[in-house]
Amino acid sequence: MSLAAAAGHIGPAATWLPGPRGRLWPLLDGRGDPARVALTFDDGPDPDSTPRFLRALDELSVRATFFVLGERLARHPELGRRIAAEGHELAVHGWRHDRPWWPRPVRDHRDLARTADLVAEAAGSRPLWYRPAYGILTGGRWAAARAAGLRPVLWSAWGRDWTPDATPDSVLVEVTRTLRGGATVLLHDSDVASAPGSWRAALGALPGIVAVCRAYGLSVGRLADHGLPAA
Repeated sequence: MSLAAAAGHIGPAATWLPGPRGRLWPLLDGRGDPARVALTFDDGPDPDSTPRFLRALDELSVRATFFVLGERLARHPELGRRIAAEGHELAVHGWRHDRPWWPRPVRDHRDLARTADLVAEAAGSRPLWYRPAYGILTGGRWAAARAAGLRPVLWSAWGRDWTPDATPDSVLVEVTRTLRGGATVLLHDSDVASAPGSWRAALGALPGIVAVCRAYGLSVGRLADHGLPAA
């Protein structure tokens, strides 16, 4: 691979850095309506954990956006349909949870397109958003997202809920440390790419996160309601 090709592929991945991203690419950072917070979950659907998040969200009267993996949705299409039927939004997290260090444009286009097709089948409408695994948005995956009609969105607050030592308290503290009106919050409803059982920390933190948002006078909901322009 030439240096120019490598730079074109890897260069956009610098958007992973939250400081520069928030200043230079606020839409990619998920900065939306300052009166709202968008709540998002990655890596599902998972039959062991995702239903517990759906129950918790229902009890909190909150609807969220689930960035799903195509290979997981293909295994559990009924769970994808349930997510949509309960008023949540389905979005694209890629086909599998991998790191795209080498350019594979044909595979990237194919994988995002087939994941978007599965999401559309489950939700009854085309998805709007794409979040790459690990937040690594290469030039190839950016182009694949555009071809699939998807807008890339990362996050502006996270809970570090994927780590083995995460607890509900640590997730709550980490989310609220950078939480502002207009934020997009990243959590995980599956441990498929995280420490085993780590999703329990995110689940336990949910009531506190929602309570803090509401105490600030912020509505909590889906990316579709966050005022971000679609692709």
